Amino acid sequence: MSKVIAVLGAGTGLGVSVARRFGREGFRVALVARRRDRLDALVESLAGEGVEAAAFSADLSEPAEVPALVAAVRDRFDRIDVVEYGPIGGAMPFTPAAELDAATLEGLSRLLLLTPVEVFRAVLPEMTERGDGALLMTTGYSAVRPMPHLSGVGPVMAAARNYLYSLNGELDGTGVYAGTLSVRAGIARSEMIEGQMGGTAAGSALLDAFPVVDPDELAEHYWDMYTERGGVERIHPEAPAPELLVG
Repeated sequence: MSKVIAVLGAGTGLGVSVARRFGREGFRVALVARRRDRLDALVESLAGEGVEAAAFSADLSEPAEVPALVAAVRDRFDRIDVVEYGPIGGAMPFTPAAELDAATLEGLSRLLLLTPVEVFRAVLPEMTERGDGALLMTTGYSAVRPMPHLSGVGPVMAAARNYLYSLNGELDGTGVYAGTLSVRAGIARSEMIEGQMGGTAAGSALLDAFPVVDPDELAEHYWDMYTERGGVERIHPEAPAPELLVG
């Protein structure tokens, strides 16, 4: 039976590129996001490329929905071998640290920390029983290097990054890999680039200061991480980030 990757936060940027990259290796694909119409279009596109995929509509900001979501994917595909979690969209603007409040952090934490923890916890037993699997999570570079005026998302992703590092060490020798890809760029074809990002001062500064990368490059990193399992984190592009002064 062919393996299955669940792509959570599937969209027109990184998500579909990851689906295509793993699909070329014979993986079946579970695409998870909130908008069913967009998911159905991606499923149709992948089918035209010979990749078997199915859509699962879910609100990833609700950790309580995780058990039902994982059960639905298992009912359709019988197994989950890899999870890629990366629901980074245009609806998550950066917040200056001086303006950050508990309500903002709570909302971001549900999507970027609590739900991935619940997802990984839900699929770990079957992976460890098989002695094979991978838990992959996309984070932004502000989780690695804090920057003025670009807070909010960064602190929450930093917590998720800390969790992935711990999980990676604890899974050593089990056959299950946990890793994170930190993206120091905008992602071409993504909602963030094509939608709201350029409409804010912080977003415009990022577009000016950071490169825009092809999501196919990032998907290739994920395939290498899955197959090589040589380190917990990759940063792409690797060059040091510039100092940002956002007025």
